Amino acid sequence: MGLDTGEKGGNGQTPPGAASRTAPGVGGREGRRGAERGGSAGLCRAAGHGTPPLALWLQMKAWFSDSGQRVEVFIPSRRWFRPLMGRCCQACTPRSWDGFYHTRLSSLGFRSATWVTEEDTRYRGWLVRRICCVLAVGSWKVLTNTPGDLLERVCSNKRVQDVAASQACGCRGDSKFQQQCKEKVLGILAGIQAPLCLPMLRLCCWALLRFLSCLFFSVQLHRGQLDMVLRAVRRKPGVPLVFLSTHKSQLDGLLLSFLLFSQGLGVPRVTVGNLTCSPRLRALLGCLGAVFLPTRVEQALSDQDGELPVAVLASYVEEVLRSRQPLVVFLEEPSAPWHLSGPARAWLAPLYRAVRDGAVPDILLVPVGIAYDRTPDRFCRDGAEPSAQPLGLRACLWAACRALCRCFGCARVDLAQPFSLQEFVAKSLICQSSMGKPLEELLPTILGMLSSQPDYSRADGPEHRMTTSSEAEEEMMVTKLGLHALSDAIACSAVTAVGITSALLLHKHRKCVRLSQLMADFAWLLEETLLRQHDVSFSGQLRALVLHSLAMLRAHLTLYHLAPLGDVLVVVKDSAETQWELSCHSTQIVPIFASEAVGACAIRALLLELLPFVGEAPCPSSITFSEDELHHKILTLLQLLPPSLLGLKPCQPLDCQSQDILDKLTLCGLLEAEEEGERYLCDVSSRRCRTPHWTNLDFSDSDTDSDDNHCKRCFRICEPKDSPGFLLFFCHLLSPVLATYVRAVAFLEQHSWPQPEAMCARALQQFLAEENGLEHPMWSLVLSTLQSFKNIGVLKERPSPSGPLLHLTQPFCSSEGRRKLRAFLEQFMQL
Repeated sequence: MGLDTGEKGGNGQTPPGAASRTAPGVGGREGRRGAERGGSAGLCRAAGHGTPPLALWLQMKAWFSDSGQRVEVFIPSRRWFRPLMGRCCQACTPRSWDGFYHTRLSSLGFRSATWVTEEDTRYRGWLVRRICCVLAVGSWKVLTNTPGDLLERVCSNKRVQDVAASQACGCRGDSKFQQQCKEKVLGILAGIQAPLCLPMLRLCCWALLRFLSCLFFSVQLHRGQLDMVLRAVRRKPGVPLVFLSTHKSQLDGLLLSFLLFSQGLGVPRVTVGNLTCSPRLRALLGCLGAVFLPTRVEQALSDQDGELPVAVLASYVEEVLRSRQPLVVFLEEPSAPWHLSGPARAWLAPLYRAVRDGAVPDILLVPVGIAYDRTPDRFCRDGAEPSAQPLGLRACLWAACRALCRCFGCARVDLAQPFSLQEFVAKSLICQSSMGKPLEELLPTILGMLSSQPDYSRADGPEHRMTTSSEAEEEMMVTKLGLHALSDAIACSAVTAVGITSALLLHKHRKCVRLSQLMADFAWLLEETLLRQHDVSFSGQLRALVLHSLAMLRAHLTLYHLAPLGDVLVVVKDSAETQWELSCHSTQIVPIFASEAVGACAIRALLLELLPFVGEAPCPSSITFSEDELHHKILTLLQLLPPSLLGLKPCQPLDCQSQDILDKLTLCGLLEAEEEGERYLCDVSSRRCRTPHWTNLDFSDSDTDSDDNHCKRCFRICEPKDSPGFLLFFCHLLSPVLATYVRAVAFLEQHSWPQPEAMCARALQQFLAEENGLEHPMWSLVLSTLQSFKNIGVLKERPSPSGPLLHLTQPFCSSEGRRKLRAFLEQFMQL
C-alpha cells in the first residue's frame, strides 16, 4: 500500500508518507482503482478524487505552477516501516502472546475489502468480470447457524428454570407453569435474536458492497492480521471467536458483519447497543444477524422482573458460543469513546460466566479497531440519551442517500492478536491479591493538607474494590476485561491523515500555518507515531496526504495563495464548531502520546511552582528536577485522569506507569538525566519518603549493593533540536480534557445536590454547551469529568430507595474548596 518512491520500509513496503519529487496523479478512474486494490496507487491518487477534493487539488496545483517554486519536503534518510500492531498483553496472557503470532505476518500487506474481481470467484471470463460481485457474494460460506432447537435448550437451562420457578412461587413441576414459562422465554428470545435469512443476507451483502465502494475510496484490511486470526482458529478448533470492537459510527455493525463474512470467518452475531429501532428495521437487522439486549437486562438483579431476561440472555449466549458462531460486541458508544458502555458490560458478563461455569472450555477474544478519515453521519450525535423517535427504514435509506453525496475518504479495520479468556481470567485471579503499594490520597493534596490515610493503587481500574463476594468479583472481572479489551482495541487502531493534520492545527498551529510548515510538521508527527509502534491508515506522497486531509476539513479552513512566496496559507476558522471538529479528529493521537502528554503537564506544574521562588522566568534548560518530585506530579495526574481516557492498560499499577512515563520523556529527549552527585534546583514541594517498589529490587550479582548506595537521579529539561515546541505540543494534548474539568468546577456551585448520575450528566452537558457555544459538546468529556470527580473524592455515590445518588462532598461545598480544586486542575493545563 503505497507509491514507489524509491524508499522502502523495513518490511519491503513503501514508507507511509514518504515524499517524492513527482506530483501525484489526479485521474479519477485510475485513482479509484488504485485505492480499491489497496496497491501502489493507494490513497495518493484517491486524495485528489471526488468533486470537492479535486477542485481543491487543481486550485493548489495552479498556485504552485504560477509561482514556479515547489513546496515540498524530501526526507531521503529516514527509514520508516509499518509495525504490525495489536499484540496482546504479555503480563495477562503470556501463552496467547507467544502462540498466535509470527514475524512474517507483517509483510503480507493490505487489501481492500470492497475491491472484488474475478480472482475472488471460481470462474473466469468476460461475463464473470461483469458480474463478479454477485458470484463472489453467492460463494461466501455460512459456516454455522443458530441451532433449530434453540428454544428447548434455553428452556431446559437450569438457571432459567430456577428463576422462572422463583417467580411462580415454586410451581416447578406443573404443566401449566411450564407452558407459561416457555411462552415467556419465547417472547424474550424473539426480542433478542431472529433466525438468519440467507437470501436476504446475500442480497444485503451485495448492496452493502456497492454502497461501501461508493462511500469510501477503500476499506483497508491487513492480510497479516487476518491470517493471525485464522491461525488462532486452526490452532484451537472448536473454540468460539468473539470480536470486541471500538464503535465510531452506526455503520460499524454492518461493516464488520460484511468483512467477517467476506473473509471466510462466517456470519457473526452483531450486538446492538442503545440504538432504538422500529419493528421493521429491528426485524431486518435480526435476519442479518443482529442481536438485541432484553429491555430489563441493564436493571439491577434485585428487580425480580429483570432476572428472567438476564437468565435467558446468559443461556442464549452460551448456545451461540457452543454453536461456534462469531459474536461481535461493541465496547463503547459512538458518542462516548474511551468509555466502557453499559450494553458492553451486559454482553461481557455472560461471556465471563460461560467460561467460569464451564459451559464452553474457552473463548478467543479479538480486539478490533476501526478508523475513518471522516466518520459517516451518526444517527444520534449527542449521545446523552436515546432518541424518543425510533429509527426506521425510511430514515436509514435517506441517511444513506445523503451519505452518497459526500466524501468520506478511506476506512481501515484492524484485528488485534487473539487472546484466551480462560487464560486472562486465571491470570487475573492469581494477580488479584498482589496489589501495588499504597499511594497517597489525592484529596489532601488538592486541599493542601497532609495525607493521613493511604489508598491502594489503581491496579484494576477505577472501580477496583477489595471484596470476596461472587457478584462483586464478577463485576470487577467484567470491568477489567472490558477496559483491557478497549485499551487493546484503541492501541491497534490506525491513525488517519486527517487525525494528524487536525492535531497539528488544534494543538500547534491554532490560528494559521503555511502549507510548507504544515507538511514538515506532518512528516515529523508521522515519524513520531511510527516510532511508538502505531500504524497509520495511509501511504503516498506527502503533499497528496496533506491535501487530502485539508480537503476532508475544508468546511473549517480557509486557504490563501501567497503568490510572492509560492506557498499557501492555511487559516483555521475561529468558531466553536471548528474546535469541536478538530478535537474529535485529534483524539486519535491522544493514546499514542498519552504518556508524554502526562509527563509534559507534570513538568509544567513543577515549573509553575518554581516561578515564585526565582523571580524572572529562567531558561527551562537551566532547570533541574528531582526524580521524586517528577514521580509525585505524574502520579497525581494519573490518579486524576481515567486510564481509559489515556489508553493505558488497567493491569499496570500506577507507580509502574509513572516510571514508564519518565523513561519515555528521557527517550524522546525532553528530559536529560544529570550525572550522579550534581545538585538539583527545583525542589519546591515538601519532601516525601515514598520510593517506588521497583527501586528496591536488586538485579546485580553482587551482595555488597544496598539501598544506601542508591543515588536519586535528577533530570534537566531539554528541547530536541529536530522537534521544536515538542513540550508545548504535548501539554496541549490534554488541554481539552483539563479545560472541561475546570469548567465543571463552576457547575458544582450552580447544580443542586444530590442528583442521579444520568440527570447530572445531562445537566453538565447542557452547562458546557451554553458556555462553549456548542449544540452538543463531546459526551465522552462529560463522562470523564464525572468519573474523575468520583475517583478523587469530589463526588460520592450513595444508595437511596430510588437508586444511587451523587452527593457533593463537604470540602467542596464551600467556595474555598472549589477555588483550591480549580487551582489544582489549572496547574496542569496549558492555555
